[in-house]
Amino acid sequence: MKHLLRIGDLTPDELCDLVDLASLVRSDPAAYAGALTGRSIGLFFVKQSVRTWVSTDVAAIQLGIHPVVIRNEQVGMGSRESPEDVGRVLERYLDLLGMRVFDHTDLERVTGAVKVPVINLLSDDEHPCQAIADLQTIADHFGHLEGIELAYIGDGNNTAASLIGAVTRTGGNVRVASPLGFEPSEQILKSAREFGEVAVTTNPQEAVSGADVVYTDVWTSMGQEAEAADRRTQFAAFQVNHGLFELASPEGIFLHCLPAHRGEEVTDEVMEHPRSLVFEQAENRLHSFKAILLTALG
Repeated sequence: MKHLLRIGDLTPDELCDLVDLASLVRSDPAAYAGALTGRSIGLFFVKQSVRTWVSTDVAAIQLGIHPVVIRNEQVGMGSRESPEDVGRVLERYLDLLGMRVFDHTDLERVTGAVKVPVINLLSDDEHPCQAIADLQTIADHFGHLEGIELAYIGDGNNTAASLIGAVTRTGGNVRVASPLGFEPSEQILKSAREFGEVAVTTNPQEAVSGADVVYTDVWTSMGQEAEAADRRTQFAAFQVNHGLFELASPEGIFLHCLPAHRGEEVTDEVMEHPRSLVFEQAENRLHSFKAILLTALG
């Protein structure tokens, strides 16, 4: 793995290998402690973060890596200095650069200018690290990824884009329920359908019926705050509540990448359901990022 900007940068085998390694790391973290001692990585944040910041920082430390957290308000990438120049400077100090940005082209511009691996920690286009943690959570629970039926309810955003690609690449199928005009892009759907079935509907009940996994995300992402009131109206029928979750398989699980806006896209009852694995999923951001680092730098 050279760079990881989109889930499509990984072959199905590479993706499965990362998930398997993440599960091994979770089951025996001591076996990997200090495995990358002497390396240094940069964690560059344009967008705010809790899970990504803490999980990547701790993952690096536990592997023996020295992480440097970089805030763009101190750097001024795109205003004070170009993404290419920022990248070319940072690669002189670092073995890998993880970046959490708004504009995906910033990632592409840095990647085109450097030789060290660049990892997308989230952009407006995709969220591949989250998708790998999602797959680990599903695999650890069910014991397999092949044949999984996943229902994604809500906005066809960056999280959805990576998730759909990840699930289909590992043998699963996806049913997406979004309001008209908020579904994933045709490019994302076309790419995913090369590997598995992806159905798109405006009916959340149809999507969730018999699903092994029910997944949702916020209706309004960072940078879309001006649209929040309109989106609440558009998405009101797409809340994952008790009645909707009950339509899933009796063994079905609920996932959410967080942060959750309880009372909007999901109710408290579903978040706290015995088959909600939301916080196990959040924990897996730590283990899966260790797997990414071990693969990129090992």
